Order: sequence, then structure tokens, then C-alpha cells
Amino acid sequence: MSDDEKKRALAAEHNQYGTFQGVGSYPPPPSPPPPPPPEHPPPAMGFPHPVPPPGSSEPSAPPQYYAQGYQAVPGYPVAEGRPVRERRLPCCGLGCGWCLFIIGFFLAAIPWYVGLLVFLCTRNRMDHREKPGYIACTIAAVLATIAAIIGGSSSA
Repeated sequence: MSDDEKKRALAAEHNQYGTFQGVGSYPPPPSPPPPPPPEHPPPAMGFPHPVPPPGSSEPSAPPQYYAQGYQAVPGYPVAEGRPVRERRLPCCGLGCGWCLFIIGFFLAAIPWYVGLLVFLCTRNRMDHREKPGYIACTIAAVLATIAAIIGGSSSA
């Protein structure tokens, strides 16, 4: 039997590959016994831990019923009264600021400068829902001005 055949026979005996597999004739160590089952189930893992709301775990307190047909947990405020209604925004509900911002892409950035002037002149009396559109117009107007300055100076 040649050395090559001996290596093949030895490889057939060992179904493992690598250098740290141990001696083939030595038996593997016995596996450790499984751990005993816990008496109680393990606590819930994760974040946040499930906890009932404060005030809901008092069994001696009688439940509080409300005439509105729902029951609130003690300690949490319940908003009562008429709901606050805000007026509709102009320009199909977008608001003038966003409308000027979108139109500025088609009309050579002129509406962006109009939005910038409206934003600077009516900053204190402006509806809080309109402000993001006017801020977008202001940023677009500044960027358009920078692009015009760089484009005009590089063509010389």
C-alpha cells in the first residue's frame, strides 16, 4: 500500500477536515447532561418590559365609570369639550408656501423670491402650517441666487 492510498484510507475514516480535530482513535468526551427545567418560567425579556399603566393594578379601588361611555385610567388627563377646528389651507390644501415652491420649478424661480418676501414680511402673523412651505421657498431662493452667481461668473 502506497503512502497516497494510506492517506486516502485515513481520510475515509475521518469525516472531519482541519488540523485541530484530535486523534481519530480517541473517543469524544461525553456531552454534558441537559440542565433541569426551571420551576418558574423565565421573566419576560425585551425592552420595554410589559407593565400595566399606573393606577390600574389597585384591586381595592372601585372602577370609575364615565358618562361618555369609556373608562380612563386614573392619573391620565381626559380632554373634554369641543374639538379645535382649523380653517382649510388655500391652494388645494397645500398652502401658499408649498404652492409657490412647486410653481417655482416651472417659472424660473420667481415664485421662490415671492415666497421669501412673504416669509420675511409676515413672519409674526403667519399660520404655523404655512411656515414650512415658505421656508422651502427661502432655501430654494438662496440656492438659486448662489447658482446664478456661480453660473454668471464662470462663463466670463
